[in-house]
Amino acid sequence: MSFDATVLTMFPEAFPGPLSVSLIGTAWRQAGLWSLETLDIRGFSTDKRGFLDDTPAGGGPGQVMRADVIASALDSVERRGRPLLYMSARGRPLTQALVKTWASGPGLIVLCGRFEGVDQRVLDARGFEEIAVGDAVLAGGEAAAMVAIEACVRLVPGVLGQAASLSEESFEDGLLEHPQYTRPRTFEGLDIPEVLLGGNHAEVRKWRLAEREKTTRARRPDLWAQRSANQQAKGD
Repeated sequence: MSFDATVLTMFPEAFPGPLSVSLIGTAWRQAGLWSLETLDIRGFSTDKRGFLDDTPAGGGPGQVMRADVIASALDSVERRGRPLLYMSARGRPLTQALVKTWASGPGLIVLCGRFEGVDQRVLDARGFEEIAVGDAVLAGGEAAAMVAIEACVRLVPGVLGQAASLSEESFEDGLLEHPQYTRPRTFEGLDIPEVLLGGNHAEVRKWRLAEREKTTRARRPDLWAQRSANQQAKGD
């Protein structure tokens, strides 16, 4: 079973973008491990000028994408049990836990908003889950959609080739990833840590865990607090 992504967007020309390069692109175009389809929302407008937006109810700046147009576009797609995502700055944060769940399923259907957003009624009526890729506002949902899809596709079996490379990545066990090094041994006066060159794998694992813990405490105290709480709960 492949992972099938369908994107509803006003700008299908934005895709595939970075989804077509490197191992992910090869897994799509050559291996068929996943697929990507884009659907131009503008083709479902009933307005003779092709408009799919209107002024906000209650007043205010900008335009809002119409519920009926979005519904018509979505209803033309075979859902096949795939979750519906709407990329939105006010949405639930994208997490590795969510990504792992989606990656094990049949794929995603992703709606990319524009203007001031999408009429809430179609989000509620069709069961979209609003997802944010960070605490920042983008001009549209296309870049965010690529982030969500790439995060899922790289976990599809066979895409990256080395399952072991995923085991110590950031967020896999509540910690961020450790620093990485390679040749040359010395770069601009900075050396590779000696522990990584000694061949003692037990010491390497110990060092990497310590670095992951240090980095997580410094950069993501929220993750560190959650990890500590989980460990305490297990101890109880």
